[in-house]
Amino acid sequence: MNAPAPDPFLAAQAEFERALRRNIKGLEYLASPAPVLGASAKDVLVERGTMRLYRYRPRVDDVYRVPLLLVMATTNRGYIFDMVPGQSLVEYLLDHGFDVFMLDWAPPRADERRLTLESYVLDFLPSAVARVQEETGEPDVSVVGYCFGGVLSLLWAALEGNGPLANLVTFTTPVDFSRMEMFQAWADRRFFDVDRLVDTFGNCPGDYLYTAFDMLRPGTRAVTGARLYDQLHDDEFVKSFRMFDRWASDILPLAGEYFRQTTKLLMWENRLLAGTLEVGGRRVDLRRITAPFLHVAAQHDHIVPTEASAPLIGMIGSADKEEVVLKGGHVSLVAGGNAVKRLWPKLVHWLGVRST
Repeated sequence: MNAPAPDPFLAAQAEFERALRRNIKGLEYLASPAPVLGASAKDVLVERGTMRLYRYRPRVDDVYRVPLLLVMATTNRGYIFDMVPGQSLVEYLLDHGFDVFMLDWAPPRADERRLTLESYVLDFLPSAVARVQEETGEPDVSVVGYCFGGVLSLLWAALEGNGPLANLVTFTTPVDFSRMEMFQAWADRRFFDVDRLVDTFGNCPGDYLYTAFDMLRPGTRAVTGARLYDQLHDDEFVKSFRMFDRWASDILPLAGEYFRQTTKLLMWENRLLAGTLEVGGRRVDLRRITAPFLHVAAQHDHIVPTEASAPLIGMIGSADKEEVVLKGGHVSLVAGGNAVKRLWPKLVHWLGVRST
């Protein structure tokens, strides 16, 4: 027996009501304030130029002995680690008994155009570690670096010779820059005049970097916009979209000389992989890192493909070292529902047995 044909009037009425609800939600979306992110209670310990060091206030009584320093990539804001309650890695770490600090960044001022790789690796990062030691009275510090924050952490650890380093964790951290194919195309030395850009602007503009990231997936913005429109009735979807869209578009400018160096030494000459990179006149040898080491890569990372980070585990000198490839992308690896289920428990377990 054939089912009765759907009533076209009722179908049109239902579609009209959906469109009406969608438009009402759209007006609410446009009128509502941006979500408040990075709101976990914290104290600002250092505010020096582009450098920011935070200490988060504890949420439990029993805390691991070894403090934990999160190191953010220099292109982005650190609140990716601290989105909103229930979706905050910082909150999760605090609830599991870690004493959490974060090395974050502000836009470099015009007079900071001459900051170099040495400024970050030999000044900002060791200064942050020293302040963590001073605040806690502990000689050991665990360091967790995200993306290029991981690169800076590797360079510092290799030159430091472990010293205060108790544990080192990196997320989506490249060492073979030749495998970052879209960035290679964008920064091709035949067409990209990095000297002219830096000499003209001083610092590399954030809008320029935002466009470069956008070009990695040129159709994504149109697709996500269409998906948002289709899902405007879903408050949870809209909330999540706004959080991640705000972070992804909040791209920081980069200090000019630092950008010039990283483009030439890493993107063009791939010196970190070749073992010929020097920072402050000292050669970087990742075999000098012997502290326990964990690297986590994202299976569907379009910014740092797994091929770009694959050699890292073999370059580290640690006997206690592990690489994990988890489902997710460059951002969903560390924040959102995917991270809550996969990365965060792994990180807490791995650090927990090494932080007493």
